[in-house]
Amino acid sequence: MSSSHAEIVSTVTEIVAGALRLPAESLAVDLNLRTVEGTDSVKVLLAIARIEREYGIEIEDEDVFTLTTINDVVRIVQAQLAETTV
Repeated sequence: MSSSHAEIVSTVTEIVAGALRLPAESLAVDLNLRTVEGTDSVKVLLAIARIEREYGIEIEDEDVFTLTTINDVVRIVQAQLAETTV
């Protein structure tokens, strides 16, 4: 699966917004998601699981706990996708 950076940002933003029950346009790519009111570990893990299914990847647990922004998630997704296309 080949996705552009913009497509990945859009998809990840939509998934995260859905998990947090927020409008996607309210989430900046560099916003610290851990500071968003109502965010908890269950919602974060839900979003990560959806992202993994969407892209057919597996994000390592130690990586999950270092992710704080949408840009962080996009970076991991791109790295995982690059590994699967090698």
